Amino acid sequence: MREAAFVRQNKDKWIKYESLLENKATLSPESISDVYIDLSDDLSYSRTFYPKSNTTRYLNGLASSYHQKIYKSKKEPANRFIRFYTREFPAQFHKHQKMLLLSFLIFTGFTLIGAYSSASDAAFVRSILGDAYVNMTLENIANNDPMAVYKKASETDMFLGITINNIRVSLMAFSMGVLAGLGTAFLLMQNAVMLGSFQYFFYDKGLLWESARTIWIHGTIEISVIIVAGCAGLVVGKGILFPGTYSRLKSFTMAIKEGLKIVISTVPFFIVAGLLEGFVTRVTGMPDWLAVLIILSSLALILFYYVYYPLYLLKKSKNEPRPHSI
Repeated sequence: MREAAFVRQNKDKWIKYESLLENKATLSPESISDVYIDLSDDLSYSRTFYPKSNTTRYLNGLASSYHQKIYKSKKEPANRFIRFYTREFPAQFHKHQKMLLLSFLIFTGFTLIGAYSSASDAAFVRSILGDAYVNMTLENIANNDPMAVYKKASETDMFLGITINNIRVSLMAFSMGVLAGLGTAFLLMQNAVMLGSFQYFFYDKGLLWESARTIWIHGTIEISVIIVAGCAGLVVGKGILFPGTYSRLKSFTMAIKEGLKIVISTVPFFIVAGLLEGFVTRVTGMPDWLAVLIILSSLALILFYYVYYPLYLLKKSKNEPRPHSI
């Protein structure tokens, strides 16, 4: 689109937003945030196609004014915290759907490789999971309690240990993105091969269903959010490799901010996964229908928050005129 056409298409809207500032109109925090998101989208487009134009400078100033107004209008930190998770993050995450898909494909591919390698080489499982774990699990299988490992530690200790470890893995997946995304891909590979080997091990013992119904009670969210964290690292890698019209440093800085937001979004989900692993997974005698219900509900939650909801907000922002929300 030519710059003149872009300006003509949005001019009336920008004038309205500017007049609201000049007239010091009283707007709800939701309305201010909606306007800011809209202006940010326009600014992003303008920076991409007209980086040194007056239009870009004008939109940058207008968006900055609304950004300041957001912080002046917020009532308490809790509101900001809630709004980040319910509106601000999902409204922007649609931009990273391709990186999320790439992270998923990398993880799925190496999971299959882990399973295939375990099927091809009997020693592979031990090299990945370790002799101690394999021997302990074989002993548990002999005692007719193959999932006994989830009952070893106390509920609280397991919850805290698993949650902290998962958050650590998430931060590593993000930070290793600075290696042009290759570090993130390597970490995804490690976890995926381990998962594939783990599942094949139980399949080989005739316990695939027993293991899956137990492990995926917490693993559905845990593994899904590791993939999301991988997306954060790949976003950083993309910012380094493909700066577009920005300088490489500017692109890297923007990617770090975007990736960090993605990582922050995973924290509540890792807490939920830790609670499930610490307090629910250990109940290995629960009915199959209940285990399946928890697994499907967890999957639905992940797909809703990271796939459907961001696209829904994007579609809503395109179809509903901004002035009506003010």
